Amino acid sequence: MDPLLKIVIVDENPVRAGILTEGLREAGMSQITYLAATTNLLARIYEIDPDVILIDLENPSRDMLEQMFQVSRIVKRPIAMFVDQSDTASIQASVDAGVSAYIVDGLKKERMKHILDLCISRFNAFANLETELHRARSALEDRKVIDRAKGILMKAKGLSEEQAYVLLRTAAMNEKKKIAEIAQSVVTASEMLK
Repeated sequence: MDPLLKIVIVDENPVRAGILTEGLREAGMSQITYLAATTNLLARIYEIDPDVILIDLENPSRDMLEQMFQVSRIVKRPIAMFVDQSDTASIQASVDAGVSAYIVDGLKKERMKHILDLCISRFNAFANLETELHRARSALEDRKVIDRAKGILMKAKGLSEEQAYVLLRTAAMNEKKKIAEIAQSVVTASEMLK
């Protein structure tokens, strides 16, 4: 674990925040910022630009979960939420809001390193899945555009599917562009000529 991780603790209760801070310091963390108030939380977290966000709440409210949703979508950092009590709906809402680790009644300083490791690992795993999903969607969209362009070329020039693909590939190599970019140009030009 990198001792230079910038960690933000959000907690209205200074005693609980002290337990978190002490546990983090014992785990070797030194860059810890404490925010006592949750007002204007997104702007304050954005300004601090932490590596990890730890939030300690007695009971997460809908407003706090909405703020977490905004923070997780804009700041994109691992978030661990400590709560005293929980129910299935709160857990689901927290996960939907982007919380990487939801810890119920787990405020013990000895556990901080392990919780931090878990939070960062889960965040990274989820980020990798999102990246893979984005790549897969992009590849699917490229494939659709290429197939449309092949169809247009086959109809307009009387080519086979393979010949249409070779034409797209050759144009892409000549212009030093991706086949999907050339295909999109063909589709756009075809739509303009209708």
